Amino acid sequence: MNGLKLRYSRPATGWSQGLPIGNGRLGAVIQGGIETETWNLTEITYWSGQPEEVNNNAQAKVDLNRMREQFFTGDYRLGERLAQQALQPAKKNFGTHLSLCDLTLSFDTQGEEFERELNLDDAIVHHSYKNNGQSLTREVFASHADGIVASRIRSERAGGISFVLGLQGRTPYFTTTVSDDGSIIFAGKATENMHSDGSCGVFCRGMVKVVAKGGTIVGEAGTLSVTNADEAIIYFAVATDYGKSGDDWTRESGRQLEYAITKGYERLREDHIADYRKLYTRVNIDLGVSERTALPTDERIRLLMDGQGEDPQLFALFYQYGRYLMIAGSREDSPLPMNLQGIWNDGEANRMQWSCDYHLDVNTQMNYFPTETGNLAESHVPLMAFVEKLSVAGKSAASAFYGCEGWVAHVFTNSWGFASPGWETSWGLNVSGGLWIATHLREHYEFSQDREFLRETAYPILKEAAIFFLDYMTVHPKYGWLVTGPSNSPENSFYIGSNESDTYQLSMGSTMDQMLVRDLFEFCLTSAEELDTDPEFREKLRHSISLLPPLQIGKRGQLQEWLEDYGEAQPDHRHLSHLFGLYPGNQVTPYGTPDLSAAARMTLENRMGRADLEDVEFTLAMIAASFARLRDGANARKQLTYLIGRLCFDNLFTYSKAGIAGAETNIFVADGNFGGTAAIAEMLLQSHAGEIDLLPALPGEWHTGKVSGLRAKGNAEVDIAWENGHLVEATVKAFSNGRTSLRYGDRTVQLNLESGRVYRIDSNLRLM
Repeated sequence: MNGLKLRYSRPATGWSQGLPIGNGRLGAVIQGGIETETWNLTEITYWSGQPEEVNNNAQAKVDLNRMREQFFTGDYRLGERLAQQALQPAKKNFGTHLSLCDLTLSFDTQGEEFERELNLDDAIVHHSYKNNGQSLTREVFASHADGIVASRIRSERAGGISFVLGLQGRTPYFTTTVSDDGSIIFAGKATENMHSDGSCGVFCRGMVKVVAKGGTIVGEAGTLSVTNADEAIIYFAVATDYGKSGDDWTRESGRQLEYAITKGYERLREDHIADYRKLYTRVNIDLGVSERTALPTDERIRLLMDGQGEDPQLFALFYQYGRYLMIAGSREDSPLPMNLQGIWNDGEANRMQWSCDYHLDVNTQMNYFPTETGNLAESHVPLMAFVEKLSVAGKSAASAFYGCEGWVAHVFTNSWGFASPGWETSWGLNVSGGLWIATHLREHYEFSQDREFLRETAYPILKEAAIFFLDYMTVHPKYGWLVTGPSNSPENSFYIGSNESDTYQLSMGSTMDQMLVRDLFEFCLTSAEELDTDPEFREKLRHSISLLPPLQIGKRGQLQEWLEDYGEAQPDHRHLSHLFGLYPGNQVTPYGTPDLSAAARMTLENRMGRADLEDVEFTLAMIAASFARLRDGANARKQLTYLIGRLCFDNLFTYSKAGIAGAETNIFVADGNFGGTAAIAEMLLQSHAGEIDLLPALPGEWHTGKVSGLRAKGNAEVDIAWENGHLVEATVKAFSNGRTSLRYGDRTVQLNLESGRVYRIDSNLRLM
């Protein structure tokens, strides 16, 4: 589809205007203009900190029961004080992801007619301008196929390329050595003093190599000077010692560059594009014609923000940009999943009390919301491998803090497998954080129907999570319900009765916990039945499911956030964790649970009606997806308009506003890009609660369009076309046998899917 480019007529004067590239391990944000260019380079495993043992607490269960007694008798203050004593570990060398280095290019030319763009079709950043009527071009990409970053600089005029290349580290220890063969060898260590003691972290070693046609290359004063070349190729590679032993890793980048140079730039470029397109081209989206495709992207964002006319293709661009970022940030062989900033890092999130880590109370989960629907299941793999490692580390946390079997993780984790509570119970005691991130295993299975994955990975990990909750949960003496606690509803607080000034964070049986536990127990039960295993475990699950509390509607008509109908101490809070059952879960649906759906809508309206709503990137994305689940396309689009128009930098990176959670500046957070991408997919296609739902939340502004390649649960692929707001035709491609209900509006039909068959559906849901 034409126009799916990020285009600009002005230089990128800062990181938030730069254009991102990535290969699932290496990332770069490309800034600059005619006279300068800067690559802010990152490597996904470049973390400060180190693994640290969990301190064992022999009195864990005794302490847990003492806390619970206070909550059950209504002494929340004492209960919280006891929790702080037992469940508030000291912060040690947790660490953070760090930016690696900046590669700088300084040119001696002037020019005009400058343009730069990121073409989503080839995943290459292009710069072009003219000097005395002669065209000069620069392009750069991150190759997954060859594991490097490569760039070509060309001029129409012979000898027209001259520049100086430098390399500056972003961490205290970073050294460079310039060689006579046009290369710079560098070494560094990921250390900092905010989130660790400044001495521990990952080591890196890498190389930059310049190969020129014509002209000269001279190494001097730590830089490479290229003079009067016809063309120059820049190759960049780096490796770290993360998860490695011995010293072979120190030679890895040299081997990569040697192979790349032998291969040649043209072949590198061809292989990069082929490798990228095999994923990117699976989905095409057309939301309608726009007259603004020729305008620079930053101008289109501002016009949308100002409400000046329609630009449906900007939403399509945002959707495919999200898929582009997913491919760039997370590949099947990525050593770690994407963190708070994906694989990119501007340095802002780790220079303050924030950390560029893995938040498990929505952010990391949201990073991966669009993988399955967006036909990028391979990008989901690093997260699931990470959860598997976290489940091993989480066994120590379960034993140390609760005296329980199984595994648990809390509000955040790091590259070292941190699973303990956060170091303040007010926000750090999210006991279902690990469970929430582990739901992605279930999602992957429900989309793929991969029985081997269920048997070997999803079921064993989720079974151990269920074992923890079966051991950890307790029966509420007043209601007879099986509840979690003490825990919080991230990261919110409440008051009891009418005393709004006396607030608390911890309670028993928060709604989010109960939703997640119910999904966990039911999935483990059905999986054990399908795999014909663990009969005694199944009986425990059946009994426990019967004791779980129901979802409740509060006195203001809202879906209750806690077991009791407490008052909201922060009614404008950014987190909406208790709406998990609406999205991404399916315990709340308009047709299955209309009363609960109405209560969920009331919750959304109560938050949105607050003048001081903490309107951050993930909140807007979550609200948009929630309205999509409520089949409200107008409100879903309204939230996305705000997200793109007011919470995006010029490069379409979403951000969290200054002042939120102590942020000192607007900080890029990747989850808004991925959450917004997922929300757009939810507006066009949903597959949950046993249904494939066509165009469930189509807004009037997207009245004519088409989408192809979206994935549905049950291992199916769906294409949809519509005109004037109405379905014209749909195609369902089945890759597994199964039965589903196909819905369009209030109409449903049953569809028996046979693997390998393609079903064409007309506007009345009849087979064509």
